[in-house]
Amino acid sequence: MHLEEKMKKILILIKFLCLIQISVPLQGAEKEVNIYSARKEELILPLLKMFKKETGIGYKLITGKADGLLKRLEIEGKLSPADVFITVDAGRLQRAKEAGVLQPVNNIELTNRIPKNLRDNENFWFGLSQRSRTIIYNKNEVVKGILSTYEDLANPKWSGQLCIRSSTSIYNQSLVASMIVANGIMKTQKWAEGLVKNFARPPGGGDTDLLKATAAGQCNIALANTYYLGRMKNSESDQIRKAAENLEVFWPNQGENDRGAHVNVSGAGITKYAKNIESGIALLEYLVKDESQKWYAEVNNEYPVVNGVMMSDTLRGFGKFKADTLNLSKLGEMNAEAVKLMDRAGWK
Repeated sequence: MHLEEKMKKILILIKFLCLIQISVPLQGAEKEVNIYSARKEELILPLLKMFKKETGIGYKLITGKADGLLKRLEIEGKLSPADVFITVDAGRLQRAKEAGVLQPVNNIELTNRIPKNLRDNENFWFGLSQRSRTIIYNKNEVVKGILSTYEDLANPKWSGQLCIRSSTSIYNQSLVASMIVANGIMKTQKWAEGLVKNFARPPGGGDTDLLKATAAGQCNIALANTYYLGRMKNSESDQIRKAAENLEVFWPNQGENDRGAHVNVSGAGITKYAKNIESGIALLEYLVKDESQKWYAEVNNEYPVVNGVMMSDTLRGFGKFKADTLNLSKLGEMNAEAVKLMDRAGWK
């Protein structure tokens, strides 16, 4: 390899290392697990502390942006210290699988507790918590009875009323991927074109921004992940909680023969070159225990992936719904098609 090429790779690695936050150094544990996590520290560290207390397995946690951590795993290759990779959205988990940085895990505990549609069909990754990207509307502006399906959001009756994130959002890409699987490319293309015509403003911002805009009447409906509304309802800010009072969740596609509301996951896999595979698997098993699943529901307003786990009051307040049972591996497999379709529709 030429010196110039070597220096280029080194500079890329340094760039991504600079984006990474390192916390909780491992000290003197007999067993250990090294984690790269795209989940924020406050959403994983308390569980890691409980995991160490219960199992005696120490840990080292590195947090950062999802794409940066994936690139770091690719660059590090066999030299990577990571045993477990945690990230959000099945689309990103599938990218990790396709990038060759994960390995399959055949574990009875994981396959028994996690429904088949919420894990990779070859067991390269496993869903750890569940969220739905659904319709959230301003109850002062929209009559609930006229809401129905994702498909109906392209109806001209919603012209100028929809707030949504940009097409670069993996959450939107996965939603569109699910639409392609359900309806085919041609119908989904037409749907996306109609959806774009109904935007209240250029797409952008995060889900919280969209929900605040909807609560303020800048748009009447938004497509957002449910846990963002949960955070607003439980905010320490009186102003944010007050804004959340204007918003309601609507579950689309609930008809007897319809597919149900779109769901997605945060999840994890064992890295290809893991040095501590047993400890890594022990961590994944711990994260799908009832206590861990309940903690996620309470702290981050996400739905458990394990059936029968008690949900938080906030989640119960959103009501029961039928969820799409599409195997989430399809979201990653159809990601490229979804991105191209959104571009053709003018979804910026």
